[in-house]
Amino acid sequence: MVNRLADATSPYLLQHADNPVDWWPWGPEAFEEARRRGVPVLLSVGYAACHWCHVMAHESFEDAGLAGYLNERFVAVKVDREERPDVDAVYMEAVQAATGQGGWPMTVFLTPGKEPFYFGTYFPPQPRHGMPSFRQVLEGVDAAWRERRQEVAEVAGRIRADLAERAAVYSAGAHHPPADADLHQALVALSREFDQARGGFGGAPKFPPAMVVEFLLRHHARTGSEAALEMAVRTGEAMARGGIHDQLGGGFARYTVDADWVVPHFEKMLYDNALLLRAYLHLWRATGSPLARRVALTTADFLLRELRTPEGAFASALDADSLDEETGQSTEGAYYVWEPGQLVDLLGPADAATAARLFTVTADGTFEHGTSVLQLLADPEDFAEYEAIRARLFEARAQRPAPARDDKVVAAWNGLAIAALAETGALLERPDLVEAAERAADLLLAVHLTPDGRLLRTSRDGRAGTNAGVLEDYADTAEGFLALYAVTGEAAWLQLAGGLLGTVLKHFTDEASGALYDTADDAEELIRRPQDPTDNATPSGWTAAAGALLTYAAYTGSDRHRTAAERALGIVGALASRAPRFIGWGLAVAEALLDGPREVAVVGPADDPATAALRRAALLGTAPGAVLAVGSPADGDGEVPLLADRPLVGGAPAAYVCRHFACDAPTTDPAVLGERLGVAVE
Repeated sequence: MVNRLADATSPYLLQHADNPVDWWPWGPEAFEEARRRGVPVLLSVGYAACHWCHVMAHESFEDAGLAGYLNERFVAVKVDREERPDVDAVYMEAVQAATGQGGWPMTVFLTPGKEPFYFGTYFPPQPRHGMPSFRQVLEGVDAAWRERRQEVAEVAGRIRADLAERAAVYSAGAHHPPADADLHQALVALSREFDQARGGFGGAPKFPPAMVVEFLLRHHARTGSEAALEMAVRTGEAMARGGIHDQLGGGFARYTVDADWVVPHFEKMLYDNALLLRAYLHLWRATGSPLARRVALTTADFLLRELRTPEGAFASALDADSLDEETGQSTEGAYYVWEPGQLVDLLGPADAATAARLFTVTADGTFEHGTSVLQLLADPEDFAEYEAIRARLFEARAQRPAPARDDKVVAAWNGLAIAALAETGALLERPDLVEAAERAADLLLAVHLTPDGRLLRTSRDGRAGTNAGVLEDYADTAEGFLALYAVTGEAAWLQLAGGLLGTVLKHFTDEASGALYDTADDAEELIRRPQDPTDNATPSGWTAAAGALLTYAAYTGSDRHRTAAERALGIVGALASRAPRFIGWGLAVAEALLDGPREVAVVGPADDPATAALRRAALLGTAPGAVLAVGSPADGDGEVPLLADRPLVGGAPAAYVCRHFACDAPTTDPAVLGERLGVAVE
């Protein structure tokens, strides 16, 4: 018997559609039912690739006896955090404030007025490790609700007031845009947290710091700081050689449980891989590293091979778990790990010994039960031999039961992928990657963009979900469209980005302070309007919007968009020295602001090799946030203001570089253009 989740577009909700728990999707009907019955709401939040979400589902939500108790005393609401990041953010903030930690599955008990009063994450089926069982939690909450209702109301009221007080901090007043000294202090603070021996920042668990790497590369490009470059290079190499990187198929896992990048939590997320693809591309552009180039290309190939949907967009994630053929159980990492004996059976003794040495497969294992996660701690001496062995292992692995795929399409994450693939295709001469980016963008336009110019956050199988887009959806989709314009020269992408940013200015911006909200002013009212300038696994919607606004202003000369970007970046100056690891994208955008950003107009016939040479020199430039427009002088008449009044020079294609309201003399020489933009490789 299925429940109310059977019609959901979320794979995570569909995983729970046949639970004996009488689940409701998030919506006014669920809370009205709680009011009618006079019972509290159990809010359970997770996502499809979440290992412990699966565990709790099997242990508790599939238990008929427990489900009967839950259904009798609560209204149970299930939320996919990736579909409703606003709901997740508000209640996760409450969980972290109350318990000092957070995570998924997130378990929150609410009043029928949506006010939280008791919190947790995973609860086991029996008491263990100091945790109560889930049944004990339900019984305790039920007793408190029936016998101490006034106390529950007081707790809920205090929590709501505390959240409102926290929210007021971000909109307390305008801040000045970050200055050079702020970014230097951020670098100093990052150097104190940098893991010199292993790369990355902090200890275990270790997460890929893609946004911070982008800041470090831009800071080096603007200031020449060798310390910034060293941290970026060391981190990039450590991740590329570690177990977090899929050495056979490309792409990266979510994080590693250790500080050495060896043992990952094996789920593979679209957003991580889109961000890391762009970071490794820019690392190659800054250093010429063959490893960075190789990683960028294999990550792009992973996206196309394993996450592209039939409609042309990109799915959200691959699960951490898959079927272990020996045990018959769904096991974390089963698809990815190897034993020495498996190598011998597949490759024969000689090649197996080579493979074990190349990929650090040991008798004791680096993971569980004598299995090893593949690493590549040093480049092979014989690349042809390495590639042949890697191909055989990859082909054999493809015969194993594959991890499940969360195939919903999220607008924001597709925007990140569009930007990364477009740039990678252009810089590494892979037109198929640009085509893939355009196809994903077309899907967003056809399915996610409504006739009134608003975005819907998710879709599945070409069918749009009902959830409104949040700030990161508008910002990251605009970022993707702006990258497509730079690469293709098609002015429609610039205009579409402008439309999305117009919505950001109208519906997401606090006019008094310049602060940005994560939800629109006409979105569903929660216990508070979510707002957070710090990065999580993805760039903060706040600073991502600032970056897109700044880029659009550089293309169009719009003072309104430039001013909005500067005001939004004020929060970066306030957080730069205190929390640089969590404001990385804001720091990267601030680097672009301080550098100009440089505005590059390349004018000339599209089929002229001289135009192509200038365009490539511009794309290879490391100047932070530089924008590129390619076309004819006529394209500047309304469509692309940056191209206006830019004639050919002596009848030849030419490049114009401007910043801070001043322009260099035009040049027809790609080498001169490269010098002006900091070209490091070719």
